[in-house]
Amino acid sequence: MQRRYSFGHFVLAIVLMLSLTFLMVCVDAQARIAFGSDRDGNSEIYVMNADGTNQRRLTNHPKNDWSPSWSPDGKRIAFMSDRDEHAHPIHDWRSPTSEIYVMDANGGNQQNLTNDPHNDRSPSWSPDGKHIVFSSDRDGHFRSRFGTTSEIYVMDADGGNQQNITNNPSADKDPSWSPNGKRIAFSSTRNGQTDIYVMDANGGNQQNITNHPDRDWHPSWSPDGERIAFVSSRTRDLNRDIYVMDADGGNPRNLTNHPEDDEDPAWLNPVLSVAPADKKLTIWGRLKQGDR
Repeated sequence: MQRRYSFGHFVLAIVLMLSLTFLMVCVDAQARIAFGSDRDGNSEIYVMNADGTNQRRLTNHPKNDWSPSWSPDGKRIAFMSDRDEHAHPIHDWRSPTSEIYVMDANGGNQQNLTNDPHNDRSPSWSPDGKHIVFSSDRDGHFRSRFGTTSEIYVMDADGGNQQNITNNPSADKDPSWSPNGKRIAFSSTRNGQTDIYVMDANGGNQQNITNHPDRDWHPSWSPDGERIAFVSSRTRDLNRDIYVMDADGGNPRNLTNHPEDDEDPAWLNPVLSVAPADKKLTIWGRLKQGDR
């Protein structure tokens, strides 16, 4: 009996050790922040601890790398880069275009996923890590120094199976996956104004959920999927403020209401968040204030 009891404790210790190891990996991934910076002469991808320490450059290329997005397991980072030159689809000259790249979390194994002569931007991982959503001005969209129209695309995490899921002549951009992976929020300039839309992950059931005469863009889902933060210029002074609304567009509220521009809302979604069973844990993300 004593031997069986000791063996049970041994098994329990092994399970506990493996669980702690897994949690340590998750905490390590969650505790790092990836960001873009031009501190070394051009934009590169950097990573740092959540407290700002141990800042390290991950990319080192004479062209620009920016807009990093972590994979859900913390092992990879998708980002944008204009390091590739493509023949212009209409003219004969070659020019740099932004592509979606992916690399290991330590900066190794950098790979071009899109490899298209048009601009591919704003990568965002699906919650299961199997797909990446992005915006692109391919498929005959108009591009000039005055502006660009674009569509929302989805591809496999290895770059395969790239599919247009919006197919609209206006600018669809800023895609953001819902936490359950079933919906994608994005901004669009259709109907003569910039609004926040939501759609099914396959592009179906597209719905305008802000429908405001002023600009609404850059949506970001709350960790529980019940709200969406976004940027809007709907204040009297037309400054950029951070708003939040219900996932169906109801109950919009101005959170920042600051005379300077506020932008780039990001929700904090900690791996180790525990709440009582009868209560819902709500954690707000940081708001980045931009200087004008």
